[in-house]
Amino acid sequence: MDIRQLRYFLAVAEAGHMTRAAELLGMAQPPLSQQIKALENTVGLVLFKRHAKGVTLTEAGHALQADAARLVHDFDALQSRMQLLAEGKTGRLVIAFTSSAAAHEFTPFALRECRARHPGLVLEIGENNAAEITEAVADGRLHCGLLRVPVARPAGLVFETLQHEPAMVALPIDHPLAQRQRRGKPLPVEIADLEGEPMILVRRPGAPGLYANLLALCAEQGVRPRVVAEVARMLTNLNLVAAGTGISVVPSSMLGVHRHAIAYRPLVDGGRLDVPLTLVYRAEDNVGPTATFTTLLRALAGEPHPVAVTEPPQKKAAR
Repeated sequence: MDIRQLRYFLAVAEAGHMTRAAELLGMAQPPLSQQIKALENTVGLVLFKRHAKGVTLTEAGHALQADAARLVHDFDALQSRMQLLAEGKTGRLVIAFTSSAAAHEFTPFALRECRARHPGLVLEIGENNAAEITEAVADGRLHCGLLRVPVARPAGLVFETLQHEPAMVALPIDHPLAQRQRRGKPLPVEIADLEGEPMILVRRPGAPGLYANLLALCAEQGVRPRVVAEVARMLTNLNLVAAGTGISVVPSSMLGVHRHAIAYRPLVDGGRLDVPLTLVYRAEDNVGPTATFTTLLRALAGEPHPVAVTEPPQKKAAR
């Protein structure tokens, strides 16, 4: 017994005639009769009474009809659900962000758009550092993640840069570098200005690119910042800046965090410290909810959205 035979059975039961049912099904009458006979042989019962005007259900046929209709309905519903899942219109999507990726204006914008455009997707959202997100995507605990600079690039993962943004210096509001002005406008901070300054850094797993690139750039210019704290997350970093513990370099999307206690200034770095927003997912996930989400993010990355990013001063001067 298979679902096709049950469909044939229901069509004959409704039409009350083999030839008429065959026409409705778009097939010849003899093969239909053969399928009905095969079904009767399978169940070991006669399902139809044959007579000159057509066929009518036997008692066994009536018993089968209700169950067959339910089975066919459930099968069609299951097939429809699986099709929607394959198309990425429904299903569960487990994603995670680093704290600085979550702070980027693009991230909540993308989540709002995903919920509006794909209401059938159920989003389960978490937060972690770049190393742990990458590992979780690789072993299947996450479908995808948003981070800054990848810590590692395991085989089978795809890393796509969605956007870039400049780095800024976060200073305690009363710091001398925050007070400097020219013609009433705050001055940007040079790498040389970081000499001897108490510096707070996010550890390599949390911000690997910014951490390494900042120290490399300082070393190239002979600047020796004084690292007074290393923390796991960007927001903890800014909490310490707000408390006056030291200064830090952060993505410009963090602009506004503790605005009453932190002054944000452009950093003259020649674009060397520009921070990416990176999407990571498994290469094999090219259908279903992951494909729907990643396709949407690619499209949104090229669309206007509410992002206010401060450009490096050297780019402004070039205009």
